[in-house]
Amino acid sequence: MTILGVILAQVGLVVLIGFVRQRHQYLELEKRQNRIQSIDDINDFSRRLDTHPNQVDSTWQGFKAFKVKRRVYEDKNHSICSFYLAPMDQLALPPFKPGQFLTFKLSMEDAGTGESKSLIRCYSLSDRPYADHYRISVKRVPAPDDQQDAPPGQASNFLHDQVQEGDQLMVKAPSGHFHLVEEPQLPLVLIAGGIGITPMLSMLNALLEKGVEREVWLFYGVRNSSELIMRAHLKKLTEVYQHFHLHLCYSRPDEQDVMGIDYQHAGRVDVPLLQETLKLGRYQFYVCGPKAMMESIVPGLETLGVDAGDIHYETFGPASLIKNEKSRTGSTDAQVKAMNVSFTESGKRVDWDPKASSLLAFAETQGIEVESGCRAGSCGSCQTVIESGEVEYSQEPDADIEPDHCLLCIAMPKGDLKLAL
Repeated sequence: MTILGVILAQVGLVVLIGFVRQRHQYLELEKRQNRIQSIDDINDFSRRLDTHPNQVDSTWQGFKAFKVKRRVYEDKNHSICSFYLAPMDQLALPPFKPGQFLTFKLSMEDAGTGESKSLIRCYSLSDRPYADHYRISVKRVPAPDDQQDAPPGQASNFLHDQVQEGDQLMVKAPSGHFHLVEEPQLPLVLIAGGIGITPMLSMLNALLEKGVEREVWLFYGVRNSSELIMRAHLKKLTEVYQHFHLHLCYSRPDEQDVMGIDYQHAGRVDVPLLQETLKLGRYQFYVCGPKAMMESIVPGLETLGVDAGDIHYETFGPASLIKNEKSRTGSTDAQVKAMNVSFTESGKRVDWDPKASSLLAFAETQGIEVESGCRAGSCGSCQTVIESGEVEYSQEPDADIEPDHCLLCIAMPKGDLKLAL
């Protein structure tokens, strides 16, 4: 009986070891299949596009025709719509740096006069680079809550209401200084507020698709689940990639939003939350969101001792005060007060306001309309003739500048200045 018991125990042990090995192999296979399925989900639309690029477009200058291949609403309120754009010439698209944006020339009818007009607008790319299409995700901009008589956003409402699948749009090549930096290979912290999630999606999808093992944290703040976009996609990424950590922050959760399931943190994304969540160490921070968020988080990170070179940020709407304050260092109040700006076509001569963020913002405060798009020195739509004087730039322009011209959105006067406006 003893010998029989020992034999049965050995047989049982062998069976148990075999079962454990098979279970381990099954789990590894399932994990691998989930990873493949996730990548297939991400790339599925790319396979289904009916374009067949035959060579890379390496000479793209100015505006180029694209067809809207697909439209998808991304949130419950149908306030954010993604547009998938394929080049009409079917040439392969050149790669871009995740985080950059596209510049559009939109042709529409003026509501007041009925005449056709063009608007220049810029929208962040919201996906990783593909050879056959781009994706942007655009939020409909309503009239301001405190100014209901003010008009809603012309370009965003035009895209939502007028642009359908099969329509053509004129697009400039990707550009912009806010983009993913490959080196050094530090852990990444992506911080997004509202529609500021779009460049973060581009960075996130690009990194994970490459198989880079850098730790990535995404802090994404919205009011509640009705404003959240691409939740299923983000959730799938957390299941497939163990080094991706998602933190959803709801500032005004709905009754049906459950803490710990629908979101992880109640309140806005702020520096104390980052301190509480992140381990000690060095990170690369990427921040994009509304002005109030930028003015809180970016200086807060610097106060904590984060090196300025590890903080990359972009605000949507008018240029942020943070960047402008940095760009004005080195100029004394006396130098600034001595300047005046003349707008010769408008017949105005005004003392330069040292609090103005740029010549574009300064002109707008004087009631002078200026065509503008990116407000970041990339699209070139605010280029203006300098009749006399000089300007300095807060950053290196992306757009080509003609002789005796300047880009108002990133320029400030170096002395007395005359502009043909």
